[in-house]
Amino acid sequence: MTQVTWLLLAAAFLPLLSAVAAKAGGDRFDNETPRTWLSKQEGWRARANAAQQNAFEALPFFYAAALFALHQGADPGRLGTLMGFWLLARIAYLGCYIAGRGLLRSLVWVIALALNITILFSGN
Repeated sequence: MTQVTWLLLAAAFLPLLSAVAAKAGGDRFDNETPRTWLSKQEGWRARANAAQQNAFEALPFFYAAALFALHQGADPGRLGTLMGFWLLARIAYLGCYIAGRGLLRSLVWVIALALNITILFSGN
């Protein structure tokens, strides 16, 4: 169960990873009004911010699927493996988003969604 717990925690940090990427080293970053500053960004910073928003959107389904799978008696080892692959896919998604690789990003998104559905139905 420890692996599942750590993977749930790691998933919670995906939006933070995107936020750091969007804000790090930015000219005149204003921590008093960060949303206003971010709304004015362009290029990879704007894409990193959008990736952050998408990461927040992906979390509820991921958490619900993992917890439902556990409730249904999923093997924690197999579940941890699936969750790890989902996490790797979401990290790849972040990289594709920031790099401006739209088609590849969409493909990785579909892979992560398929993994999430697999997690949902992985219980006995």
